[in-house]
Formats: sequence, structure tokens, C-alpha cells
Amino acid sequence: MKPIEFEKWKPSADDPRKLEYDGQRTGQEVFEELKYRLESTGYLPDEYFILDSDWENGREIPADADIFCATDYGGSEGVYLDVYLKWYDKDQMRSVTKSFITGKTLGENGNDLDRMFLISSAITKAFHGDNATHARYRKIGFVEDDTGGAVIHLSHREQKVLIEALVEQRERQEQAMSQTEQLLRRMTGSITEYINEVGLRPLRMSDYDKAVLAIRDGNLDAFKKYAARVPDQEGELLVEAAGRPGAVGRKMTELLVADRMDIDYDVYRAACKKAIDIADSEKTFFLLEQAQTCVRQLKPSFYGEMAGHAHNGHRALSKEIIRRCTDEQIAAAPSYLLVLFAQGPDEKTLNRLVENGISGGSYAAQTLHMLTYEGRDNRMARDLLQKRMWVDLDDYAALHACVKNDAVEVCTLLLDNGMDFDGYRQWAQERHCSGHEETLQALAEHWQEMQQEAAPSQEGMTLA
Repeated sequence: MKPIEFEKWKPSADDPRKLEYDGQRTGQEVFEELKYRLESTGYLPDEYFILDSDWENGREIPADADIFCATDYGGSEGVYLDVYLKWYDKDQMRSVTKSFITGKTLGENGNDLDRMFLISSAITKAFHGDNATHARYRKIGFVEDDTGGAVIHLSHREQKVLIEALVEQRERQEQAMSQTEQLLRRMTGSITEYINEVGLRPLRMSDYDKAVLAIRDGNLDAFKKYAARVPDQEGELLVEAAGRPGAVGRKMTELLVADRMDIDYDVYRAACKKAIDIADSEKTFFLLEQAQTCVRQLKPSFYGEMAGHAHNGHRALSKEIIRRCTDEQIAAAPSYLLVLFAQGPDEKTLNRLVENGISGGSYAAQTLHMLTYEGRDNRMARDLLQKRMWVDLDDYAALHACVKNDAVEVCTLLLDNGMDFDGYRQWAQERHCSGHEETLQALAEHWQEMQQEAAPSQEGMTLA
């Protein structure tokens, strides 16, 4: 399997047969690819394996950075694996070492420490390659509940014997194949090489199964071979390929989307979410761009839904999706996007959403509550209301949220734009609002002045 790279490459404009540097990959994208590899071979730490928060939201890996691991017992319990990045900062003229990933296993005996060192070795090989002839080390037993396992060295002959035994176990005990499959893949390097080695034995695997395993192994040639045999399951394969990090996952995704015009909407939506979940911005935007031509009955809210999905954990990607949306796509986006970006808040993105026609809908009250809570962003709430009247005239819950936060100026703006204060007071009779008498009095006085001035009634406060 090819080493994980920190750089991005693209075909040269002068000579497409050659590749040229195209910038650095993000820390999130590199982390997702590494996590995918470890999980597929049973090398993921059992407690957690998490990315340092400094590398979230699209931060790129510095040029010429290198990676190394440190493994040791923790201060309280368990064994910890810390992955670091190290590079030379030319501006500061010094070497910088930064935490990148942390993993933990709950066990804390010598065997648990040995296993974490094996995981450290697997991480090092994932980035630096594994070209030498070397001894392979394996842990025997079920990882979840093993408290007395052993790390052993296997000679080539012993390795062959164990492979044969596992093949027989696989055939006899199909109900318990998961752990066996991980061991077989680690023994032979990948499931596709395992098939080549013991292919004369009945494996009871469909072409679809083999195509999925090829995706997980990153074997492009095997994927092309088996995917071509199951054209009726291309949708399921698209979801699998979309969740496969790295360049090979993008290539597989492109092959499954090429020249298609009838992909099911729910399948395509699931594939886009997979690409977002692994923080693969290149694959995500490729799928979003192709959606118009290759999806059957694409819903207008699709792009907004994808931005909303990305917001949970990949906020920078979510903002970029919105930035690339057309005005029509934003207008059709679900209203809960306003709530998501009121958290923080993100004024620039909120302005873009409101200015291009997104409706507050049933989420107007929640959005206003977030902006006016403890008076934190009253000015922002007023600005958004003044730019577009995105609250329905009969949405008394929106006014009520502002009353409970004592945001008098925001409340008066809602009244100025046409909301009926008498109607609100009748609506609010059955709702708790004690402790805000001064706010209600100020609004009552403002409402009385409006009536005296006999201002013409407003048409409505909706986003068209």
C-alpha cells in the first residue's frame, strides 16, 4: 500500500503524464486516511484515537513536515500513543514540534504496551513506507477482552501454517469471521493478496464483497475488475468508495460517477456525507459539482443539507460549501443553517444566508434566542432583521425569545416590521414570562406610539 502523503499532486498542464505539486493536505484529511487504514487491519486503539483540535477546520500540514510517535504508560491508567508533527518554521527560524493525534488503550500491562508499540510501528510505516524484509509481529486472541495476550514472532513457515489454519477456521465458522478476517489481512498484507494466495479454496465471497474489500485495501486494479461485474450495485459501491480516504478513494469515486445520469438521490446523498465525514474537501466538491447532472430528481435543499452536515466537526468545509452555493441553492437551504451559524456566531456566513433569501421558518425563534442571549449579539440580530425580514408575522415564539432575553431593540424592530403586539400578548398568556416586566412595559409603550402614529401595516416578514 502506498505511503500516506502530506502533499497534493495534480497532472502537469504542460505534460499530463507528469505530476506537479498542488499544495498541502489538511490535517483532518490525513488523520481520516490514517484512521481508516488502522481500523481496517484491527490496529485502532480500543479506547480512542483523536485528532488534536489545532488541526481541525482545514488547517494544512506544513511543508516538509515529518511525523513520529511516542508510546508510554499514562499518568492515571492505560497506555497512550502520541503522534507528533515536526517541521522547520522559516519565519521563526526554529524547529517546531506539534501534537497531531492521541490514542489510548485502557489496558495497562506489558502486553498492552507491546501492542501500542505495534500500532506506533504501523503508523510509522503508513507514512514512511515498508519496503524492507522484516519480521512480522502479531497479537493472538480477541482484542476486546484479552487481558493476557502475547506478542510473538512468526517465521515464514509458521506464518504459512497459521494462514492455513485461519482459512480452515474461516470456512467452518462463518459466524465469527470478523477477527479472523483482520488477522488474515495482516498476515498477507491485504485481503486481495490473501485471495491470490488461497484462491483455490472456496471463499464464499461475491464479486461485490471483493469490490468492497478492494476499496478498503486501496487496490484500484482489483476494484475495477470486480466493480465491473456488479453494475446493479454501483450505488452501494459509491457510498463505500466515498468513505475511502486518500487519492485512490477519490479515483474510485470518480470512476463510479463518470457518465452516470440516474444515481438515486438517497444513495448520492449518503456518498456525499461519507466524503464530508472524512474531511475530503476535493472529493466533496467533486460530488457537489456533479450532482446536477448525475443525480435523479435532485432536491433543491441538497446543497444546504450538505453544508449543515459538514458543520458538525468540519465547520470550515461547511462555510466553503455555502460560499460556493448559488443564490438559488441558498434560498432553498433548510432554515436550521441559521441556528448552526448563530452558534459562535459567524456573522459573515449569516449575512450571506440572509441576504440570499434563506427563510427563518420554524428556526427563527431559536436563532434569535442564540443571538440575543445575555445580550451578546443584539446588534447582529438587528442587522439581520434589517437586511431581510426573515421572521413570519405570526411567529410569536420569535418575539417571545427576544422578550425573555430582554432584547428590547430587537423586539421593537420585530414590531416595526409588522408583528402584532396585541396578538403576542394574547398568545403569551399561557407561557411563562415573569421577570421581564420592564421589557414588556417598554414594548407596550412602543406599541402604543405606533398605534397613535397610525403607521401603515407591514405586508409580512418572510424570505421569498
